[in-house]
Amino acid sequence: MADPPGCCRPCATCLLCLYSCQWITAKKEKRRGLRTTKCDCSWFLFLFCVFLFTLVWLYFVIIVLNDFHNFNEFMFKKKKLWLDWSLVLLIATAMLITYSAVLLVLALCLQLCGQPLKLHWLHKALLILTALVVAAAFTGLGIKWAEEWRSARISLQATGPFLHIGIVGGMTLLAWPLASFIYHTRNTGLKVFLLLVYCAVMIALYLAPLGFTSPCIMEENQLPPKPALVGHRGAPMLAPENTLMSLHKAVDCDVQVFETDVMVSADGVPFLMHDEELTRTTNVQAVFPERAALNSTAFNWTDLQQLDAGSWFLERRPFPTVQSLSTDDRYQATKQRIPSLEQALEVTKQSNISIMFDLRPENHSDYQSFVNATLEVILQSGIPLPQVLWLPDGFREQVKQQAPDIQQVYGRKRLQDEKEPLLHVNLPYQDMTSEEIRQYRQDNISVNLYVVNQPWLFSVLWCSGVSSVTTNACQVLKEMKHPIWLLPSSTYLMIWIVVDCASFLAILWAFLLLKKCSQRRQPAESETDVLLTKINSLMQE
Repeated sequence: MADPPGCCRPCATCLLCLYSCQWITAKKEKRRGLRTTKCDCSWFLFLFCVFLFTLVWLYFVIIVLNDFHNFNEFMFKKKKLWLDWSLVLLIATAMLITYSAVLLVLALCLQLCGQPLKLHWLHKALLILTALVVAAAFTGLGIKWAEEWRSARISLQATGPFLHIGIVGGMTLLAWPLASFIYHTRNTGLKVFLLLVYCAVMIALYLAPLGFTSPCIMEENQLPPKPALVGHRGAPMLAPENTLMSLHKAVDCDVQVFETDVMVSADGVPFLMHDEELTRTTNVQAVFPERAALNSTAFNWTDLQQLDAGSWFLERRPFPTVQSLSTDDRYQATKQRIPSLEQALEVTKQSNISIMFDLRPENHSDYQSFVNATLEVILQSGIPLPQVLWLPDGFREQVKQQAPDIQQVYGRKRLQDEKEPLLHVNLPYQDMTSEEIRQYRQDNISVNLYVVNQPWLFSVLWCSGVSSVTTNACQVLKEMKHPIWLLPSSTYLMIWIVVDCASFLAILWAFLLLKKCSQRRQPAESETDVLLTKINSLMQE
C-alpha cells in the first residue's frame, strides 16, 4: 500500500504506534499483510459514536453548571462535606472527551495517510469503559435531576444556531476521510451504505433549522425591557448568603428585590436562614457541638447571635468569586452574624428595594405562630407594605385579611377557574415556556423565574419577556446591556443558506479532489506491482 503524497513514513509509523500501541515500521515489506478489516471499521464507527456521546455529555455538563450550586448544597446535606462537585465533573468529562478525541484524530490521520486502522485492545476496553461511564452519568441525571432535561431543551434556544453551524462544519470536514476511505476500499456494498448514511445525515442537518425556534430571533425594536434582578439570598457570590453584607452587596448590584428565607427562633424572633440545620452556614459545631444537628428553630435568639455566619464563606469558597474578594470584604465576612428579619426590613426600607421570602419549615407544628410572628415584625417595621412580597402558601388568607397591601406571590401557574387574578408568580425557570411567558406578559402578570446565573439563560428569558429573575450572579447580569445575541429572522435565514451552500460545495470539492488523486495513483501502483512481480519471478528462477 503506497503512502499518499504528503504523508511521510516516520509520521505514518508514529500514528500507527499511538493508535495500535505497538511499533510497526513503515516499510512496505513489513506492512504488506496489514489491511483495514470490517472489524476495524466497526471499531472506528464505535470510536466515532463514543466521541459524539462524550461531546453531548460535555454540552449537558456546561448547561447544568447554572444549577450546580444546588447540587453542592444537596451533597453537603447528605455527606456533611462541602466540595465543588462541578470542578470534579468538568475534569472527569474533559479527560473522557480528550481521550476519545485524540483517538479519533489519530484514526482520521491514519485513514488520510492510507494506513490500516488496527485499534489496540487496551484502547477498545477504555472506549467501552468511557461509553459505560457516560451512559451511567446520563442515567443518574435522568433519575435524580430530571428537570435538567428541560434545561437542556431551553439551552437549545440559545445555542441552536451555533450548534447547527458547528455540526455542519464538523460533518463537512468528515467528508475528507470518508472520501479517502471510499476510494481506497473495494467493497461496493460498504461504499453505497456509507454514502447513503452520510447523505441522509447531511440533508437532515441542512433542513434542521426548519424545526428550530428561539425567542431571540426577532427584530431589535421588538426586544422586551431587561428583566429586573432579584438577589437570591442577597449576593451569595460576593458575600455570605442571607447576611446583611450580602444584602448590601445586592443593593450595590442594583437588584430590585432581596429574596431570602425566614425562620423563627424558639423565643419567637424571625431571622434569615435557608437550611433547616445551621451546620453549613455557621460555626454551630464549634459553639454548640451537642446541639448542632437540631433544627434552626430550636435555638433562641441569644444563642443564634453567638454564631459566626461569615467565616464559612472564606473557608469553603462556595463560588470561585470568593478568591477575588478584597481584604476589606474578607474582614467584613468574618464579622457577619445571623440577621433578624427586622434588621433586613430596615435595610430594604432604607435602600428602597422590595423583600421576598419563604417562611420555613412549612411542615412545622407551630407554623401558624411563625406566620403571626413574621407578620407582626413586618407591620411594626414601618416598611411600605407593597415592598413586601409574600411567598408562603400557609395561612395566606389570614395574611391577606390582616395586611391586604402586601403583594401576594404564588409558586404555581394560574388555574382555569381562578377565583381572583394572579398578579405575581415565582417559578423555576424550567417550568415556563417562552410562549407562556409572553402570554402572562400580555395579561399583565409579573413572572419571576429562578435561579438564573448564566448569561445565555438570562438572554433567552430576556428575549421571552420575563419580568424578573432570581440570581446568584447579580454582579454578572447587572453588566449585561443586551442579550448575548439577537438576530432578525431574515439575517438568520441568510446565515442558514450560506452555511449549507458552503458545506455542500466543500463536500463536493473534497470528493472530486480525492477522486483525481486516486486516479493518478492507480497507474503508478499498477506499474509498481508489475515490476515487483517480474523481480520476484527473476529471483525465483
